[in-house]
Amino acid sequence: MDATSPNSERRPFSIKLWPPSQNTRQMLVERMRNNLTTKSIFTQRYGVLTQEEAEENAKKIEDVAFSSANEHYEKERDGDGSSAVQLYARECSKLLLEALKRGPRTKEYGEVPSFEKTEDVTEELTSEKVSTADVTLFDISKGQRAFIEAEEAEEILRPLKEPGNSYTKICFSNRSFGLEAARVAEPILVSINSQLKEVDLSDFVAGRPEAEALEVMAIFSAALEGSVLKSLNLSDNALGEKGVRAFGALLESQSSLEELYLMNDGISKEAARAVCELIPSTEKLRVLQFHNNMTGDEGAQAISDVVKHSPLLEDFRCSSTRIGSEGGTALSEALESCTHLKKLDLRDNMFGVEAGVALSKALSNYADLTEVYLSYLNLEDDGTVAITNALKGSAPLLEVLELAGNDITVEAAPVISACVAAKQHLTKLNLAENELKDDGAIQISKALEQGHDQLKVVDMSSNFIRRAGARQLAQVVIQKPGFKQLNIDANIISEEGIDEVKEIFKNSPDMLESLEENDPEGGDDDEESGEGEGNEDELESKMKNLEVKQDD
Repeated sequence: MDATSPNSERRPFSIKLWPPSQNTRQMLVERMRNNLTTKSIFTQRYGVLTQEEAEENAKKIEDVAFSSANEHYEKERDGDGSSAVQLYARECSKLLLEALKRGPRTKEYGEVPSFEKTEDVTEELTSEKVSTADVTLFDISKGQRAFIEAEEAEEILRPLKEPGNSYTKICFSNRSFGLEAARVAEPILVSINSQLKEVDLSDFVAGRPEAEALEVMAIFSAALEGSVLKSLNLSDNALGEKGVRAFGALLESQSSLEELYLMNDGISKEAARAVCELIPSTEKLRVLQFHNNMTGDEGAQAISDVVKHSPLLEDFRCSSTRIGSEGGTALSEALESCTHLKKLDLRDNMFGVEAGVALSKALSNYADLTEVYLSYLNLEDDGTVAITNALKGSAPLLEVLELAGNDITVEAAPVISACVAAKQHLTKLNLAENELKDDGAIQISKALEQGHDQLKVVDMSSNFIRRAGARQLAQVVIQKPGFKQLNIDANIISEEGIDEVKEIFKNSPDMLESLEENDPEGGDDDEESGEGEGNEDELESKMKNLEVKQDD
């Protein structure tokens, strides 16, 4: 007993959940920015924010939430930080919802109502129904997540029963339906089935036992069967194959879908095959999102069949789905037929070089591509060179290029630079967590020198960049009229180099991301000492005994 006691006492201190790393914070900012700029129930209603406005909002939200959570953590330092993490998440969610409701500054939507209390939703929906004769969206997702039972369902769904209502879009997300509530909803949905165009049932059975959840899904599926939907969102329901098949009646009746969302649904290879089997046609599909599933290579084969038969696809997201080289190659080959693609997100998979080369063939066909997210795909130099070579000759309006965490070295820098130089509409370039070093950083900088007046964000953190590369990047981006953020943290910039960069940004310090994870001891001051005498282009050819520190 004595031997185990000290270990158990130390355990709370061995793993600290707070504070989050700078990379984690930045990823959260990016996720919130995407929520503010992409199509959803909220942005359809209140308006989509511009990239600039969304970035500003997201950074402020994260900063406020972090401050609140950090203050909480300071009061109970003996804990593991889990309560601070929970507070951080809650505050971000609450403030993001407020930002979504405020909508864009550039569009007049009048005063946006407050939905702070769950119990006020019925009253707000009713008053809005009265004041807006032509309202088309019925949304009960406001407020905190809550269970909904039969009595509340009768009350909250009453507007859908009113004769002559013009609802064509319904959002039941964030309210968990029990079996009795589903039975109340069934005849109501049947009565408006023919007028519905968009249905959001994301996260609508949370916390229910599997058997009950599956029965609720089947009830909703039968009630909506035969509707002619343009958009269907079944995300965040832990569907798996059973859940997909529970929605079989609805899916089999849809041949005009333009948008399908199946994110965070436990879509395994069997579930992916079920999706492919059940939907009769995807010829009109423009948006397909499979983010955060357990699809794997075999599931990717099924998704590939869906993609192959979706010639009008414009927005495809299949990130964080455990797809390896075989599945990535199949998916890439299927994407060759999607010549209208505007946004492609395949982040956080295990494609490797072979799938990267296959993907490059598809990318060469895309004249309308504006956003491409290919971070953390194990592309290495060969895959990256193939992809950037393809993009150089296509996608003339490309705005976002992300290739972070792909083990890219300075050997690929000339091809990347040539691609970047050709993309004059770039607003964001993310090459973080690679090994481009000073030489690569300087080549990228020179590629950005001419034009690129729309550039707002450059991330080259964790790239073994020293003083010369950091200074060159800073000198280039500070000249861009609308620039917002340079991230060169987690490099090996000397203290003198840090001072130089800060001096460059002295009139706009907010544009420079924190440098708290930079390691000035990683560089050799003797080798850098000549830079002050004008030898700033002299670079090291080797770096020894260095390790890249990546956050989990």
